[in-house]
Amino acid sequence: MAEIFETIMMVLFGLSWPFNIVKSYRSRTAAGKSLMFELLLWTGYVFGIASKFLRGKLTYVVVFYTINLLFVTTDIVLYLRNKRLDEAKKAAAAE
Repeated sequence: MAEIFETIMMVLFGLSWPFNIVKSYRSRTAAGKSLMFELLLWTGYVFGIASKFLRGKLTYVVVFYTINLLFVTTDIVLYLRNKRLDEAKKAAAAE
């Protein structure tokens, strides 16, 4: 039963990431985003996956951890892109 609840949690987290990624992509700005927050989430997913391996409990839940880790990685890449775009806008405005 605990595995089912963990899966539901991971699926619900996973459902929110595509919306966040689309928003990051379209906004073209890093304003209002926190790289530290996303890095903490990324680290949490890595440790969640590691715990499954260390306990020898490789179940289907690892798939959801991995998908969410990929979503967070995508959003971090978009954050870095958007940060560069923000800096380019500032530089252009200063000229």
